[in-house]
Amino acid sequence: MATKTDSRLSAVDKYFKITERGSNYSREIRGGFATFFAMSYIVVLNPLILGGADSSGAFLGPARVAAMTALVAGVLTIAMGAWGKHPFALATGLGVNAFVAVTVASHPGLTWPDMMGLVVLSGITMFILVLTGFRTAVFNAVPAGLKTAIVVGIGMFIALIGLVNAGFVRRIPDVAGTTVPVGLGFDGKLVGWPTLVFIVGLILTIALVIRKVKGAILIGIIAATVLANVLEMTLHIGPSFDGKNANPLGWSLVVPNFSGLTPPDLSLFGQFNLFGSFAQLGGLAAALLAFSILLSIFFDAMGTMVGLASEAGTMDKDGNIPNVNRVLLVDAFGAIAGGGTSVSSNQIFVESGAGIGEGARTGLASVVTGLLLIVAMFFTPLISLVPFEAVAPALVVVGFMMVSQVGKIDWSDWGIAIPAFLTFILMPFTYSIANGLGAGFIAFVLIRAVQGRAKEVHPLMWVVAGAFLVFFGIGTLEGLFGIK
Repeated sequence: MATKTDSRLSAVDKYFKITERGSNYSREIRGGFATFFAMSYIVVLNPLILGGADSSGAFLGPARVAAMTALVAGVLTIAMGAWGKHPFALATGLGVNAFVAVTVASHPGLTWPDMMGLVVLSGITMFILVLTGFRTAVFNAVPAGLKTAIVVGIGMFIALIGLVNAGFVRRIPDVAGTTVPVGLGFDGKLVGWPTLVFIVGLILTIALVIRKVKGAILIGIIAATVLANVLEMTLHIGPSFDGKNANPLGWSLVVPNFSGLTPPDLSLFGQFNLFGSFAQLGGLAAALLAFSILLSIFFDAMGTMVGLASEAGTMDKDGNIPNVNRVLLVDAFGAIAGGGTSVSSNQIFVESGAGIGEGARTGLASVVTGLLLIVAMFFTPLISLVPFEAVAPALVVVGFMMVSQVGKIDWSDWGIAIPAFLTFILMPFTYSIANGLGAGFIAFVLIRAVQGRAKEVHPLMWVVAGAFLVFFGIGTLEGLFGIK
């Protein structure tokens, strides 16, 4: 009997290449849990972002969005793990869903099905680009120095996400005319029990990582979660914003609480109008919106994939990623599935870095994360028990690990150094991976041309730089053509 069990385990090991990648079952399972805890907030947050009414007065509904967000993310993450064989989880992309929500709110006549149809069209286009090999070719055309800069930029971005959503760093309202965009805590002071949870979690996680304790990141998340729930039960802290009133002492994204079994409502499946936006907005305006979505999901995923694969050690010496076409196909299908279920484009989540930091190196971790997301459709306590302040320390620590690769950049070559610098500072400063990539790519081709080394630039880099020039100039183009 033991022999049969060992044989089955050996088959799983061989399929996912667990031993080959220097991992083991416990690391993969811990990594899967760590990624789930780090990203589970999206199931609560996405319904809030997509919570507005469209031009017809229709709402998607928080319960329906939450259920579909968890289901789609779970299925795609399992597909990434079982077929793509990488520890990358997928869920609704925060940049794209915010863009979708703002577009629906600011364009009279546009409905949710119309906008989700644009997301589906962008996903289909990206799927075709992967099948034709174009997306992989673009990935291979990026110089090694810029790939390293992408890793550093995503590390800084992950750390900033953790710091901001934990309340340690906050946006400063411009009421007083200040030119400082962010500051320490609230009014220059660290306040509130949630921030204390983050600080305690960060200190504990750093200490455990330094001591090389197995499960350091997951232990830090669990310990901070326990502290958060004790504080909420005894002090009734509440949310930082309840829909009407702001409370700087409250929890940022998720108030820790224990709720019961909720049957999922999956009625949003298929609620999209593929070409409705073209009829409502006109061909040029709709095409520009689709182009914005396409470029964002195209390069957000590429940048995230590079950063996570580098941190996981799955890239080879030439910067290639195993099964890269499978990874990109699952990611492309994420846009189609997300738009087709009205939860917006799904893409590789940077929070997967929490699982990688815990030791995950294979797709088995993603299978674990995906199964937990599907279970979360029914058991909301798995999500609502964990506030973002409890997982933010993991993101800061993983961010440090990724930024440590900055030494690999050749700072003596300004043709790489300046684009790399722009890449990794603009990712966190603009809260967008795509913006950082765009600035870096444009700077790279321009500087190489000025240096008289244009022949060293891959032709696809010129194409991509041109596409980003259009992307950054969309506001000007809309004004030029009178598009509102």
